[in-house]
Amino acid sequence: DFRKKQTVHNPLTINGSAVESVKSTKFLGVHVTDDQTWSTNTISLVKKAQQRLHFLRRLRRADLPPSALTTFYRGAIESILTSSLSVWYGSCSAADQKALQRVVRTAEKITRSPQPAIQDLYPSHCRKRTTNIIKDTTHPAHKLFTPPSIRQLLPQHAVQNHQAFSLRPSDYSTHSRKFHEHYTNKDQLTVK
Repeated sequence: DFRKKQTVHNPLTINGSAVESVKSTKFLGVHVTDDQTWSTNTISLVKKAQQRLHFLRRLRRADLPPSALTTFYRGAIESILTSSLSVWYGSCSAADQKALQRVVRTAEKITRSPQPAIQDLYPSHCRKRTTNIIKDTTHPAHKLFTPPSIRQLLPQHAVQNHQAFSLRPSDYSTHSRKFHEHYTNKDQLTVK
């Protein structure tokens, strides 16, 4: 059984030198781990957001209105919690999601106003990411989002039979001319 037996993989080499295997790395601000969980990433984001909650508390003590506190929250804290959200949130654990939401609830108490839950922000982030990929024809994932043509959806035999019975552009002009001649001649006969 492959689950019980650990297989040893040959080291990956590039230009003759072996690539070092690591447990975790940070790539474009996202912590990626070899166990394919997002706990390290979530812990890092929550820690950074909690540090900024301190400044939000200080602003509240300075008697700023809730709208100003919300603006600070959205710019300094929510932006951290939602960075690359469409990449990792869909597969993070329930405990990680709870930790993120705990920061949002704390911010709600400080700002004295409701804030959108991370789980509610996730679909809109995915839609924005998808829209940007669809608009950018040079994006490597662009082909994944373009709808197939009707010819790609039809079975091959249907496409072949359709081509056998379809009219070519030259056929349209021939049929159009015959139709026009038929009705023009008929009109001339009735006028006389």
